[in-house]
Amino acid sequence: MRLSCFEMKIIRLSVFLLAVSFACIARADNARFDLVGPKISVRVTRAGTTLPIAEVPNLRAGDKLWVKADLPASQKNHLLLIVAFLRGTTNEPPDDWFTEIDTWDKKRTREGTTITVPEGAEQAVMFVAPETGGDFKTLRSAVKGKPGLFIRANADLNEASFEQQRIERYLAAMKTVPANDKKAIQDRSGKLATTLALRPNADCFKQPVEQQVTCLTQSSAPVLLDDGHGQTIASAISTGPSSDFINAASATPVAGAGVYSAYVGAVVDLVHLVSTMRTAQFQYIPAIAFPNSETLNLKLNTPPSFINPKSVIVIGLPAIQEAKLPPLRPQNENQVSCLLQPKMALLLEGAPLVFSTSFAHDMTLHLNRTGAQTDLPLKPDAFEGGLVVTKEEQRRSLEEAAKEESAAKDGTKLASSTDLTVTGTVKGYWGFDAFDGPTLTLQQVAGDGWKVVGNSQLMTGKDNHLTLRGEGTACVQQIALTNKNGKDVDVSFKPAEGTSKGAEDAKNPLELAVSLKTVQPGDYSLAIKQYGSGDVSKVPLTAYTSDIRLDAVKLHRGDNVAVLSGEGLENVVSVEIAGQTFMPSGPSNDEKTVQLEAKTGVSPKEGTEATAKLKDGRTMKVKVAAQAARPGLTLISVNATATPQDGALPVTLGAKSDIPLNGRLTFVVQTKDAFPRNQTIEVATADGALKTTLSLKENNLVLQDARTAIGMLVPAKAFGQSGFGKLQMRPVAADGTTGDWTPLGTLVRTPDVTAIQCTTEDAPTCTLEGNSLFLAQTFGADKDFAKTAEVPIGFADGTFAVPTPADGRTLYVKLRDDPANAATVVLPKPVAPAPPPPPATAPVAAPAPASDGTRTPQPAPTVPPPSGENTTTTPNPQGGQTTPPQN
Repeated sequence: MRLSCFEMKIIRLSVFLLAVSFACIARADNARFDLVGPKISVRVTRAGTTLPIAEVPNLRAGDKLWVKADLPASQKNHLLLIVAFLRGTTNEPPDDWFTEIDTWDKKRTREGTTITVPEGAEQAVMFVAPETGGDFKTLRSAVKGKPGLFIRANADLNEASFEQQRIERYLAAMKTVPANDKKAIQDRSGKLATTLALRPNADCFKQPVEQQVTCLTQSSAPVLLDDGHGQTIASAISTGPSSDFINAASATPVAGAGVYSAYVGAVVDLVHLVSTMRTAQFQYIPAIAFPNSETLNLKLNTPPSFINPKSVIVIGLPAIQEAKLPPLRPQNENQVSCLLQPKMALLLEGAPLVFSTSFAHDMTLHLNRTGAQTDLPLKPDAFEGGLVVTKEEQRRSLEEAAKEESAAKDGTKLASSTDLTVTGTVKGYWGFDAFDGPTLTLQQVAGDGWKVVGNSQLMTGKDNHLTLRGEGTACVQQIALTNKNGKDVDVSFKPAEGTSKGAEDAKNPLELAVSLKTVQPGDYSLAIKQYGSGDVSKVPLTAYTSDIRLDAVKLHRGDNVAVLSGEGLENVVSVEIAGQTFMPSGPSNDEKTVQLEAKTGVSPKEGTEATAKLKDGRTMKVKVAAQAARPGLTLISVNATATPQDGALPVTLGAKSDIPLNGRLTFVVQTKDAFPRNQTIEVATADGALKTTLSLKENNLVLQDARTAIGMLVPAKAFGQSGFGKLQMRPVAADGTTGDWTPLGTLVRTPDVTAIQCTTEDAPTCTLEGNSLFLAQTFGADKDFAKTAEVPIGFADGTFAVPTPADGRTLYVKLRDDPANAATVVLPKPVAPAPPPPPATAPVAAPAPASDGTRTPQPAPTVPPPSGENTTTTPNPQGGQTTPPQN
């Protein structure tokens, strides 16, 4: 398994303690640096200025260390505090570089001990050991005998301290985030991870804070990213034979030797404890320091022992070297900060120790401008992700030195306090040394000139993205979408990606995310609130219906009819195609298409786009799918003849456009060019329920010449006895492309009238006999239908009483298939008037009986019919005569 850098450092520290032990290895249970050790107060004085140890990243020769053990008054065991200086891995230090402090000495405990860093020293380390015979000399001999091991241990302890402070700062900041706010936890953990150079862990950093400690502790992957700056200021070891020996020893596994697991929480797991030292009966244990002002708070991984083997606590002090100034840089090189923001944050990264330690102090933002305050106090804030402007009083003990260095470097062009932007340089102290950080662009007045650029259309029911531009976008505090009803929708925003760096950064656009999932269409405004301004700027916008989608508009070249497909088509007012306005000609059948119609036809070019106008005032582009011109036919003539039914009276239809079902239909058509032999003609009812096809192949379509064709059709055979309604025809090309429909007429059915029996012209009715009499709707005595007889629905008899024809011969009929045009049935003979009655005669005597007793037969008397009655005879189906009934 590959070890992390942190594990290697702890292994090297374990090897060091193993090397100085010269004794057997003692195993122990896993332990963490969670035991509180003794506190030691340390101050450092340089050139008359004193800083607490928490603000000192490095020591220099001539520095004065003030050291005091901060032990409780009840401390019973005598502890020896030793401060030692080292000067190289192969160069043992002299005896006078070791200072012994008896912590039980009341005077030293009260006043502390001042020690000067000797010239040539490179490292400083402290030891806390219980008083015992030969303790100081034994420890000094061990250090002088193997100085390189103690140098490596000191560097590793310092670096471990830096890394643990980064994690401690993260956990402390996360405790201020509400445990139930998952979004805030994720946002804050991401910002802290960037600032403190931690590796975000999706499984740990998104959990509640109280669970993150356990999660981070159990993680097998380190979350600490390499911090070159921290490693640089922690290590001052040189190369050489001793260094090679240390590296080789740390990489060599030793049975039972102590190593540390990858602990990524607040402490580090100790897998094995290290050995004892037989000479003075000492056991060395490491301590990790957490400085707070002048106090070194120590954390131990195992309890100190005051019986043999007694424990010696090893404490690292800052390296003795030149200052390694923090390499701060902006998180985003294009970022602009707003001076009008009460708690302005300068988002910086590159030096996590600035945010996890107190090494950086007395920091200011120097504004390169005239006519206003030029220095703003700053403090590191890992929670905010950078340096924040603070009103807290800053210590200015090193102010004069800063002015001298600033004056030497100041060549920046100054801007006016009324300009939109100004530059500012981060300045401060790293321990005792002044440093200049990055120069940043700052916006110092409120922006204006707001407008939405690019696509400004908002769609309801979905998330929208807009781009907002203005003169100064860095000071935008809040953006909301509002309407006249006062309902606001918060709008999230961020600087647009890919913007340029420089003085124009404050003018860079903002990317807006507007959620309109619960918003109705209508007029809205972007309400823009800025830091330092009580006014709210508004940019008008319109939210449109989102369920409109225009897929394509299809038409054949030369047509004035097109079909638009998509969704929400009821919102389309018109479509402009090739200069012609197409209007919806009626509701669509499937809600996904709508038919459009123009006054004249168009022939758009390939790739043409049409412009659709919507009811909400928008226009939308839609692709035009132009197809080949449709086939066309010109109807020359239509001829429909009825086929006489055996024994039935002919029924004459009332309109020339009526086509009898029981008949033959012939029509003549012409084409503009030669009639294609693979083209057919479709004949169908207007509702499309009945249809048939005529073709040259089936011989029901015959060419008269190259352009003229004659169509022949027997409707009853093609459509059956239930065929009726408007009849039309259209050409159909071989590829299925259809032409326009052309009306042929109205297909009607007629009843079979076999006989009409009327008595006299004065009789109110006649008796009609036949089949399918239900196809008639109304019978009338004349064309005005003054006297009528309605055929009821459901009638199925073979006889029906009809009005006596007014002219004695013509019966009018309104057919159910075409009631607007009355048909006629003509009687073969008119109704005859009644003959006069015969004259009265004397009674005839009864014949005398014959001689044989029989009577001579006499002719029967003539009996006149009843007054007012007459008789007419109509053919019957068998060709004989029908005799009227006798009274």
